[in-house]
Amino acid sequence: MMGGWMMGWMWVWPVLVLAGLLIIGYVVLRLVQGGRPSSPTGADPAYAAARRILDERFARGEIDEDEYRRRRDLLP
Repeated sequence: MMGGWMMGWMWVWPVLVLAGLLIIGYVVLRLVQGGRPSSPTGADPAYAAARRILDERFARGEIDEDEYRRRRDLLP
């Protein structure tokens, strides 16, 4: 009784379950990473520019080590 055209749809459920698991895994991974890229220096040009300016200011002696570390920790 359940043969015919219904049998063609049997592959849909495993595909939907797999897609759901992949989406859940992706969301969990992003939450664990805190929504940040895995390598901040290569992913965001603004971060790289801010870090470079901070490094230059520290190298020139405009800011001390404590100030450098405090500001570096504030960068995203």
